[in-house]
Amino acid sequence: MTSNEPSEPAYDAVVLAGGGARRLGGADKPGVRVGGRALLDRVLGACADARTTVVVADPRPTARPVRWAREDPPGAGPVAALDAGVRHTAADDVLVLSADLPFLAADTVRRLLTALRAGGAEGTMLTDADGCDQPLVAAYRTAALRRELAVLTADHGGLTGLPLRRLTAGLDLTRVSDPVASFDCDTWDDIATARARIREHGHVLDEWISAVKDELGIDLDVDTGVLLDLARDAAHGVARPAAPLTTFLVGYAAAQAQGGPEAVSEAARKAAALALRWAQEAEQDTAARHDQAPQDQAQQDQAQQGKKDKAVEPGGSGPDAG
Repeated sequence: MTSNEPSEPAYDAVVLAGGGARRLGGADKPGVRVGGRALLDRVLGACADARTTVVVADPRPTARPVRWAREDPPGAGPVAALDAGVRHTAADDVLVLSADLPFLAADTVRRLLTALRAGGAEGTMLTDADGCDQPLVAAYRTAALRRELAVLTADHGGLTGLPLRRLTAGLDLTRVSDPVASFDCDTWDDIATARARIREHGHVLDEWISAVKDELGIDLDVDTGVLLDLARDAAHGVARPAAPLTTFLVGYAAAQAQGGPEAVSEAARKAAALALRWAQEAEQDTAARHDQAPQDQAQQDQAQQGKKDKAVEPGGSGPDAG
């Protein structure tokens, strides 16, 4: 089906994944897992629709293909790293992210880009729970970034060691508050907090499904409510083990049909209807047994009474016989 709606303008993404992670004891922070996924892969998932994604770090396995870049010299700081990444971009807008954002999601990326394009600002960045700017969770006009990077290079003879505030001070910026998406992991306590949060009741299911899709390489958004209802119906109408097996078969059927979310929904509808028919048959059988029980009891009572009557008849076999 062809849509008449205009597509969103393309954007590029630059993810800074270097640094020494001193407060993590020198651990490989982008590779630290939260909810079973590396922090870097979680960030890459949030900007999966970027036209070009540049990761500034030494190459490593990632959940999706990216372009790699490195600041010169390595470890020269965030401004130098950003400059190395922006050199590989071509879109008018560039999303700039750090690689330690466990709760960044695609909707936050969209909010940043929408806010940038809605006004005349040169950049839009998130603010954290304390109202502090987060320049590495932001969307910028690419031309404005290049202009300020060139100015800093000329003024300082290079970019090594410069703080990000030197760069953002020359930009016209707007802010978007998002205490959750701006949460970053600098310490092991931060990592523990992030891991605990995704296991909370209101988050764990979405987090798990997202992690499974990444692990299996599935890019498919389905109505999880439909599948959960199907699992409930199968468990109630058939047997508890039928729930996971049925949802597996629905997924397999949708894959066989080479379909997307619609194929999953249709297969789930058919399986749910079958489960309901099983439940209805069981209910009918139960009701029939309840209806039959009084009749069976009446027949038993009648037979028993017949035996008693026979026992007291003359010539019968009762104690008075003979």
